[in-house]
Amino acid sequence: MQNSWQENIAFAETLRKKLHAHPELSWQEKNTATLVRSQLDALNIPWRACAETGTVAWLNKDAKGAAIALRGDMDALPIHEQTGKEWQSLNQGCMHACGHDGHTATLLATARWLKQFESELPQPVVLIFQPAEEGFHGAREMIKDGALEGVDAIYGWHNWPALPYGTIACPDGIVMCGNGTFSMEFKGRGGHASQPELCADPLLAASAVNVALQQIVSRRIAPQATAVISVTQMNGGSAPTVIPESATLSGSIRVPDEAIRELLNQHISAVATQTSAAYGVECIVQHDTRYQATINHKEPATQARDVWQALYGEQALNHGQALPIMASEDFSYYLQAIPGAFALIGSNDGEGHDVPCHSPHYDFNDRLIADVCRWFCQLAGLRNQSLTK
Repeated sequence: MQNSWQENIAFAETLRKKLHAHPELSWQEKNTATLVRSQLDALNIPWRACAETGTVAWLNKDAKGAAIALRGDMDALPIHEQTGKEWQSLNQGCMHACGHDGHTATLLATARWLKQFESELPQPVVLIFQPAEEGFHGAREMIKDGALEGVDAIYGWHNWPALPYGTIACPDGIVMCGNGTFSMEFKGRGGHASQPELCADPLLAASAVNVALQQIVSRRIAPQATAVISVTQMNGGSAPTVIPESATLSGSIRVPDEAIRELLNQHISAVATQTSAAYGVECIVQHDTRYQATINHKEPATQARDVWQALYGEQALNHGQALPIMASEDFSYYLQAIPGAFALIGSNDGEGHDVPCHSPHYDFNDRLIADVCRWFCQLAGLRNQSLTK
């Protein structure tokens, strides 16, 4: 017996709330993986485990034609939820604050619908349920474990509260920047707060470095370049009357390419060590590369936009967002390996869905499930008449 389109979407919305109430951090998505796999089993869709908590499934596997993959990420964030929703997280200090619950539910809704019309698909379709997107290189590990074997193109998406509802940002070329982190340890000479002349204050050095770092992008990087340096943590000290021996500072960078990353890292190290030296403090700097820029391939990006426009009208391309955005995505790993496209899809419908991702007040807009499910199904080759039966 076939489910109606409305029944499928209602199922996915209920499932989304269940996922939201039971979030799991990166590489801990065991219960989420079990739920995904049980749903695939119920649909008689073959699958295999990939990169431990990840899952790769197939539809129309033996068909001729170029196989395409559709990806949904599954992990949550270490954030204490403050939405007050009925489906609020039951896992203290863990929250789906980025909408991966919605991404997973949407991909399962797509799986359910495509399975009903599997014989109509002109090509194999691969479903990738990915763990550990939130800074833990899940896509890289999925690729290492063969998730892209036999795949010719891949599509993915992210809900984006800064965009008007239903609009799509999917350019030819860069859509999201690469990122990295830096950490600094300041080693000074501690002592009594009443005798600063006998000390080498690491907090003062760290404060000066914090201010100096803000000048790198404005004065050492060309205005045409896209880059961000954000200091996000500063720690040190043990008591109000004690100048400490050490302090730490850390932050994040956002870059459009690896040349700008190398330049920023060089300037950060130079500014930190030389500024600290002026205060008699030693500074040790460490840089960690996270994700490279997410860069779409022209043909898949055009296909993604064309299908979205055919479904939702030309106005759906008018997102008004300057690109690239400075956030980062490990979908970049897939696009380095094979052709594909990644889209940002607006969720701000004026009903409270403008709260940014990674906020404790964020919640996914369930209206997107039906929209993206239709889009995914058409990208997979399903005909129009099969999308609303």
